[in-house]
Amino acid sequence: MKKMQKFWKQQKGFTLVELLAVIAILGIIVAIAVPAIGNVIAGAEDDADEANIELIENAARLADVSGEFTDDEDGMTVAELHSTGYLEEIPSNPADDNQVYAGSVTKNEDGIFAYTESWEEVSTDENQ
Repeated sequence: MKKMQKFWKQQKGFTLVELLAVIAILGIIVAIAVPAIGNVIAGAEDDADEANIELIENAARLADVSGEFTDDEDGMTVAELHSTGYLEEIPSNPADDNQVYAGSVTKNEDGIFAYTESWEEVSTDENQ
């Protein structure tokens, strides 16, 4: 028995089976974690998009209260809200930084504001 204890004390490092078991466990953890992280990112982009649309609609409400909202069928575009100062900057698409919101906000007869989604490509030139 003492020979066995002495033999095991002299052994240093891990066996191949132990290393393979650790690698298999790490692989399982990665296989579970990667899709979960992807879903979190997609959910965050959706939430950011909803928040940007709400921001645009609130800017239109401010323009309406100030008497500057155009009540025609086309409503007010995001660019008009920006140029009149109701939006500090035009928000970019959370899923694609090369696009900005370019739709319009309309107000129905019940006083409810609705954003019609549209995108505009932005130039990535550094000279701008």
